[in-house]
Amino acid sequence: MAYNMGEQVSVEDVEDALATIVDPEIGLPILELKMVDKILIEGGDVSIDFHLTAPLCPPFFALKIATDIKEAVSKIKGVKSVKVNLKQHYLADMINKEVNK
Repeated sequence: MAYNMGEQVSVEDVEDALATIVDPEIGLPILELKMVDKILIEGGDVSIDFHLTAPLCPPFFALKIATDIKEAVSKIKGVKSVKVNLKQHYLADMINKEVNK
């Protein structure tokens, strides 16, 4: 589910960036695995909700995917900020705090 509340950054731009991110354990792109739950764009501010393939995924992999999402989307022209929100993981709060600091 994606929402674009502005004209500068498109959902397609964000999806193109996310298509380059591969789950390090499974070796497939996170979009192909349907791990992205929501993309919200308001002007240049992008918020992405995602989940992992398993709620007990090793924290190292969870943090890597979250960091990769933030880095890839941050490179899109017109993006001012990126907030990544991991859901349904036992360390989601810690990982979200770390990646969004």
